[in-house]
Amino acid sequence: MYNLLSGITVIEVSSFVASPTIGLYLAQFGAEVIRVDQIGGGQDFKRWPLTPEGHSLSWENLNRAKKSVALDLTKTEGRAILTQLIQRVGTLVTNLPVGGFLAHEKLAAGRADLVTVRVMGWPDGAIALDYTANAVVGYPALTGTLADPSPVNHVLPAWDLLTGAYGAFALVSALRRRDETGLGGEVRLPLTDIAMGSAANLGRVAEVLQSGEDRERLGNGVYGTIGRDFVTADAVRVMIVAINERQWQGLVRALDLGGDLAALEARHGVSFTGDDGVRYRHRDAIYALIEAAISPLSHAALAEKLDANGVTHGPYKTMPEAVQDPRLVGENPMFQHTADNPSGFAYPAAGAFATFPGLERRAPAPAPVLGGDTRDVLARHLALDTQAIDQLLEAGIAGTPS
Repeated sequence: MYNLLSGITVIEVSSFVASPTIGLYLAQFGAEVIRVDQIGGGQDFKRWPLTPEGHSLSWENLNRAKKSVALDLTKTEGRAILTQLIQRVGTLVTNLPVGGFLAHEKLAAGRADLVTVRVMGWPDGAIALDYTANAVVGYPALTGTLADPSPVNHVLPAWDLLTGAYGAFALVSALRRRDETGLGGEVRLPLTDIAMGSAANLGRVAEVLQSGEDRERLGNGVYGTIGRDFVTADAVRVMIVAINERQWQGLVRALDLGGDLAALEARHGVSFTGDDGVRYRHRDAIYALIEAAISPLSHAALAEKLDANGVTHGPYKTMPEAVQDPRLVGENPMFQHTADNPSGFAYPAAGAFATFPGLERRAPAPAPVLGGDTRDVLARHLALDTQAIDQLLEAGIAGTPS
């Protein structure tokens, strides 16, 4: 947690991953993010993983440091209160449809400088999720091995997370523009654009158009350089990457490959020094030498050699193993133990990822209890008195924790 965006208030009406991540990052940097949900919880309120008592650990961690207002958004009165909140605050993050009751044009009629950031599927408004966006941009066709032509999805919702990060950046940029010009507007973030644009930034679009074909599947190999997984004598699988000349030379020294590589160079009439492309084209022969050098070594012995020579490496771990790694969690200042989670489960929680020189990274704030801030938000932002709020609660238009 940092206090760098204090003074910014955002209304968030969202679900699942991409849109809530926008609010999460803003809240971690000090913005007041007010999440508005249907009374009883929205469609992601019980999203897995769940505690044995039924609390969503996904919802709990994607909504840290936010405030929660519960309204009956199926009723005209509940939607009217939400509309008033958005227009009073002037900033909205949502993944609801473009043409729904939170259409920017409708809301801006009551607040001309409204800034809306809207997560979408396709630019034309068609529905897409991270999983379907990933399928259509072609990356699953590269995952896996040549032995099986079936596409293989990765399980990380990468495009959702990239959209969340890009959305937070876009919102702050839009607010800066509003401060300078007085203009609002709607920022639209289609998942398919995030996915295809990211691929283009990596050269993938140009590569395919230039070559006329796709890459071959490489399993765990790294495209364009020497990098792959290898197994040690004690059955530890390790990813090793020599992505630049310094690391390549370090790998050669660490595994004493100089003589064998010289013979390979002479046989093919090439030089591996200073040319990543030449090394990559002869990767199968190089990998065979690396495998032969690693196979008699324990993981500890291999790690010692690689570390001494500045080679990047990492053993494959399961998530339970990663959680128990002090470097990743236990001794990582990004994680701090939290006991005031709505689920009642105490565990290390991630705070802001960034480290700012001279600024203390405060402990991650808990997620709100659903509707726990309804009274406070309606009083502060809509100037409703206690009697008016009580009437809304009694009528079931607004909700507080049961």
